[in-house]
Amino acid sequence: MTLKEGRRVRLAEDLAIGEAVAGEPGAVVGFLSLGAGAEGTVERVDGELPESHEVREYRRLTALFEDYGHTMPTASRERLVAQIAELEPQWAAHREEGSRVTVRVRLDNGFVLDGAHQDILTPL
Repeated sequence: MTLKEGRRVRLAEDLAIGEAVAGEPGAVVGFLSLGAGAEGTVERVDGELPESHEVREYRRLTALFEDYGHTMPTASRERLVAQIAELEPQWAAHREEGSRVTVRVRLDNGFVLDGAHQDILTPL
């Protein structure tokens, strides 16, 4: 899903925001929860979320294999191929998922979500 400024969105799941604290440290009086279905407008699209460690490792190992695999001893090359194969499922999921971004959304009830992952929003 590609989110753009001005696009209407809906929360796809309940979202617990945080704790409301009274005057004393550690004195929690409650927390705010926004229910699934709350609608709003995307005000800003921020940068892409960082890749997972597994995806970065897959990229690093495949680059190593492509650049130096032909010069490696057989056992080292086989071990590298096995490591790459272990990371294939995470790489495939990453490619299928596409780039993920964070957004700032002004909900119709007046609340503003900043830095919200696109995964919790559905377009209208």
